[in-house]
Amino acid sequence: VQLQASGGGLVQAGGSLRLSCAASGRTFSSYAMGWFRQAPGKEREFVAAISWSGGSTYYADSVKGRFTISRDNAKNTVYLQMNSLKPEDTAVYYCAAATESIYEYDYWGQGTQVTVSS
Repeated sequence: VQLQASGGGLVQAGGSLRLSCAASGRTFSSYAMGWFRQAPGKEREFVAAISWSGGSTYYADSVKGRFTISRDNAKNTVYLQMNSLKPEDTAVYYCAAATESIYEYDYWGQGTQVTVSS
């Protein structure tokens, strides 16, 4: 599967952005999907994940209550709604697809830059 992330940009602290990740292929609904981010000089970290059906979601503590992951299997797309953004949310955001478990991802998108100004 190929993944294309989009929706990043520059936003002021307290603002919102919605990231999208479009997947190719006809088996999108069989993948769990996740969002990760990597800030300059830091390791990539988990942000959120969603099960294949969308029935289960998981979040990093740092974004819980502010970010919402969702998916539309008919559109082969996963979303990350980001509200109440903080400067520390600044990073390149990546989407990923997992075939077996939300803890191991097999396919990665190219990343989209999110910059939050103070």
